[in-house]
Amino acid sequence: MTRILISAGEASGDLHAGAICRALLRREPGAEVYGMGGDHLRAAGGTVLFDIKDHSVMGFVEVLRKLPDLLRLRKEFVRLLDEHRPDVLLTIDYPGFNMRLAKWAKERGIPVVSFIPPSAWAWRPGRAVGVVKVVDKIASIFPFEYDLYKRYGADIEFVGHPLVDTVRPGLPRAEAEALAGKRPGHPLILLLPGSRPMEIQRLLPVMLGAARILKDRHPDFDFVLPRASTIPQETLRQAVDRVGLEVTITNGGTYDIMSVADFAIATSGTVTLEAALCGLPCVILYKSSPLSFWIAKHVVEIPHIGLPNIVAGRLIEPELLQDQCTPEQVADTTEALLEPTCYARLKADLAETRARLGEPGAVQRVADLVLRVAAQGKTRRLHESV
Repeated sequence: MTRILISAGEASGDLHAGAICRALLRREPGAEVYGMGGDHLRAAGGTVLFDIKDHSVMGFVEVLRKLPDLLRLRKEFVRLLDEHRPDVLLTIDYPGFNMRLAKWAKERGIPVVSFIPPSAWAWRPGRAVGVVKVVDKIASIFPFEYDLYKRYGADIEFVGHPLVDTVRPGLPRAEAEALAGKRPGHPLILLLPGSRPMEIQRLLPVMLGAARILKDRHPDFDFVLPRASTIPQETLRQAVDRVGLEVTITNGGTYDIMSVADFAIATSGTVTLEAALCGLPCVILYKSSPLSFWIAKHVVEIPHIGLPNIVAGRLIEPELLQDQCTPEQVADTTEALLEPTCYARLKADLAETRARLGEPGAVQRVADLVLRVAAQGKTRRLHESV
């Protein structure tokens, strides 16, 4: 029986963990898949030992505040590596923690596969050197990521982006419209404030304020807010009630909603790429603590933060950062992007961006890679014990 330890520390990573776990168990039904994840990993048949609801964090300063929790998590993972030795460790994103975990695994002779490795293309290319030292195999999701890591000597394969496989509506259009609350002739604006509590705290009030302004200017506009599994329903309901605006709050079916919405106001992150794959234009927001933003400005080496813009290699969707991230500016930008000529250009740019993300089948390719590395690890340990 193959033992596969997965570490996915955020909602987007859990989505990938669930898809990969499902593919792994199709190939090897008796495999044991366990580790850190959430509802998606659990639903796919994996054992969630550490729930992402307890460990999700963003920003430099915010990581310091969560340090005691992260140190406890480190202790538990080290115990797991020693007492329930896996055949392979699969890390998914969550670089600050996962690269330390990879180092501990490497020290114990446990092979490591990194899926969605640290963004060395954004945060100092030299970081790739450290990753190569502790990771046995990298599964790359972006062509430019593959090129950079290859230059630093990584054993890397370009598998394509898994969202190409997973981002698709599951409902007929009429049912998706009913789920989203879309009415004929009424533009539907999707609010995507993120999956972390800090994102909700900082950006949901901005989005709802912008929605209030847009509703006052355009009474025919409707709004929908999908709930991330990491955020309590009541948190969203209370925020919506405070602005006195009618907003449909949904549970699940986010891709169905994206497929019928007309526009999105989104927090920077994976969700903006998911929207792009659905052909849904959006304005991208980012807001962190002043100190975290100051640090980021001095270490990030790319001109854009929005994933669709990074993949496209140019600014195709507006990014409103920090002080620009106000209800008035978000509302004004949304209005401008909904102008027919601008909207049509955005849709065309998103189609080009999708084509850059590779062919379908990324999840299956990652599962095959993980099982291959696990088998090699088993063989190596067998030879060492003889």
